[in-house]
Amino acid sequence: MTTPQYPYSCTKTYGHERGFSCAFRQWRAESHCSKLHGYALSFEIEFRADALDNRNWVVDFGAMDSFKQILTYLFDHTTAVAADDPLLDVLRDADKQGLLNLRVFSQGVGCEMFAKQVYDLATGWLSSYEDNEAPAPRRTAIVHHVTVREHGSNSATYYNPT
Repeated sequence: MTTPQYPYSCTKTYGHERGFSCAFRQWRAESHCSKLHGYALSFEIEFRADALDNRNWVVDFGAMDSFKQILTYLFDHTTAVAADDPLLDVLRDADKQGLLNLRVFSQGVGCEMFAKQVYDLATGWLSSYEDNEAPAPRRTAIVHHVTVREHGSNSATYYNPT
């Protein structure tokens, strides 16, 4: 039996009850998903490490306030649209009029893309965290995967490609 490369893991979850109420639409869809609709999104981020830090942790959840602020900015009472949405100008006008809080995503929208984009954000946060953490043995920590849930029936996961 081989030892996993990253034998330690921990998971941070921001559940549906956190209030990440986000509307979006998949303008390319030929179904009702092309209409603006919303969910109380939830996010699950799994971190893994080859060794624990000097506190015996993979990451310090208490240090994740800055990451939560990013999620709040992007997904709390917002309308997320793709940068190539043909109605982007209409939505920008609605934003200017105070009807919505528009967030434009260059990589696109949808549960799968949100998982990828939150993975990228969590990886950036982890890099900053690793740079500022208390002295620890030389170790490697990674974001293993991010799962985004629209509700109990729909979710998407993006895995670390390495």
